[in-house]
Amino acid sequence: MARLLVVSNRVSVPGGGSTRAGGLEVALRPALQKNGGVWLGWSGKVAPGNELETRSVRQKNIEYIVTDLSKEDFEEYYSGFANRVLWPILHYRLDLAEFARRDLSGYFRVNNHFAAELEKIIERDDLIWVHDYHLIPIAAALRRRGHSNRIGFFLHVPLPPPEILTSLPNHEQLLPLLMQYDVVGFQTEGDVQNFVRYLISEFDQMPKTRMFESAGRHVTLNVNGQETLIGSFPVGIEPRAFARLARRNEQSPLVKDLVASLGGRNLVIGVDRLDYSKGLIERLNAFDIFLANHSEWLGKLTYVQITPTNRAEIPEYSDLQGALESAAGRINGKYGEVSWTPIRYVNRVYSRSVLAGLYRTARVGLVTPLRDGMNLVAKEYVAAQDPNDPGVLVLSRFAGAAIDFRRALLVNPYDAESVAGALLQALAMPLEERRARHEALYAKVCEYDVNRWQREFLSSLRAAPGRETYQPLASNGEFPTLDTIGARIAPSAGIEH
Repeated sequence: MARLLVVSNRVSVPGGGSTRAGGLEVALRPALQKNGGVWLGWSGKVAPGNELETRSVRQKNIEYIVTDLSKEDFEEYYSGFANRVLWPILHYRLDLAEFARRDLSGYFRVNNHFAAELEKIIERDDLIWVHDYHLIPIAAALRRRGHSNRIGFFLHVPLPPPEILTSLPNHEQLLPLLMQYDVVGFQTEGDVQNFVRYLISEFDQMPKTRMFESAGRHVTLNVNGQETLIGSFPVGIEPRAFARLARRNEQSPLVKDLVASLGGRNLVIGVDRLDYSKGLIERLNAFDIFLANHSEWLGKLTYVQITPTNRAEIPEYSDLQGALESAAGRINGKYGEVSWTPIRYVNRVYSRSVLAGLYRTARVGLVTPLRDGMNLVAKEYVAAQDPNDPGVLVLSRFAGAAIDFRRALLVNPYDAESVAGALLQALAMPLEERRARHEALYAKVCEYDVNRWQREFLSSLRAAPGRETYQPLASNGEFPTLDTIGARIAPSAGIEH
């Protein structure tokens, strides 16, 4: 079987001290363990000057290759274009997007660096699987180096409609590079439709599309004889393994200490990275309304919000952290007693083992992002529950998971009254209804688990017809060379919004 090469912005080396890859790690490690191969990406280290180092470590059947970034690379590629342009636009937050042309130049420069490191290890029959918005140009960089390997791309975050995508500066130079992949995967059918709509609306010479017989989940586009399959591949978890983890850790010291400190009160839990897409301020406002409207619950529940600090170097994130601390303090001061604090707000990372135990203990899981590609916390919360006495998931209808999780309590996270009402419904829900809802949700988690996700994506990639040449797609019927693309993104000190 062909070797699997995985490329992502972050690489999580077990016990190696590298930056954790978060939800990406949860999804990718089982696929790599099953298939074996190489995982390449940023080490998380910003090296002084241009003394960049690439290191390799092998554990079992996986080789981890990590490469450093320079300070300029970090500021332009990661902190700049990836997280201050692509991230907000892909999460429908045009008001937070900024753009410097030098950042786009840095974004392409780092992608070329990743491609150069990858080129050192590529073998002819390797399958290459590229992940997320940081690395859109990787396939084009490899194609123009002459590599005809089958290359797939998976976007873990949402893809908005063309009306939003076209607000991305130089979108016509970046997004069509996805057509250099043999397979492009999204979380939902809506994301697939948005991408196809974007291509059709923006490019005069778009080829005919052919629908596969798969409930509309896959579309094949052909550009100058080169096929790209565009499909929906909802990412999953390992539900049975996570359920075992939750059972084992329900009685762990930290979880037991928390339960003891609750004094018999119901636990409501939220676990999110510090990010404006997660709807954290809106969630706290909803909890405030819940306590104001339902005084009978005062002193009878505790809301634990675990929010590890993220991207602290970006002003919007440090501002968000200050706002959350202020809101939690205000609510605690407004409703709290000497013997009871309504909200416990924590800015630290806990292991998956501890979180599994906490999920199992919680009567309600609050997962209310303003926009999310999938949201694995929702799936982990469901998997962790005791089926005989399960908790209730309150879930944003704007998370990808909501498509299958119709038996969760679905809410509009912008509507604080609706979230407060769902919290009341969850806390008061009879046991039989809780069991019925959990049974349906757990069946969905098991139906599309992480093994099915990687199996279906890689099967599609292996079945791709392959390609031999670089065929760029351009607007107005033009097919520019990489030289002309480079000229259009030449570094500039100017700022454009």
